[in-house]
Amino acid sequence: MYLWIKAFHIIAVVTWFAGLFYLPRLFVYHAQSKDDVSKERFKVMERKLYRGIMLPSMIIAIGLGIWLVMLAPAWLTQGWMHVKLALVIALVAYHFTCAAMLKRFATDNNTRSHVFYRWFNEAPVLVLVTVVILVVVKPF
Repeated sequence: MYLWIKAFHIIAVVTWFAGLFYLPRLFVYHAQSKDDVSKERFKVMERKLYRGIMLPSMIIAIGLGIWLVMLAPAWLTQGWMHVKLALVIALVAYHFTCAAMLKRFATDNNTRSHVFYRWFNEAPVLVLVTVVILVVVKPF
């Protein structure tokens, strides 16, 4: 059973990260768009990505992650897990920051440039690399 939970946790994490990588990229293009047709299209794409993929994936990934920790509570005594959990909390904050940005775009109140969103888009990459190394290598 443990391996099934782990497999579905990984699948949920992959789909969540797909959204975390793609939504800020949509923000880049949305911030660059000039015509109303494009802006409206981006609003639909952003909303569907967030509500249909990102939010359910995050909930499933966190739920299955909690289940895995309940099955292996000794992980909570290890330093690598503390760092990983801190990064997951940061990722959840990033996720909800994306939601706030989505709302600003939806109401045509975005004030940031496409350059800002290009840099913003890099944060989940750093988290992903760090978390994978922590989970696989368990350096401490």
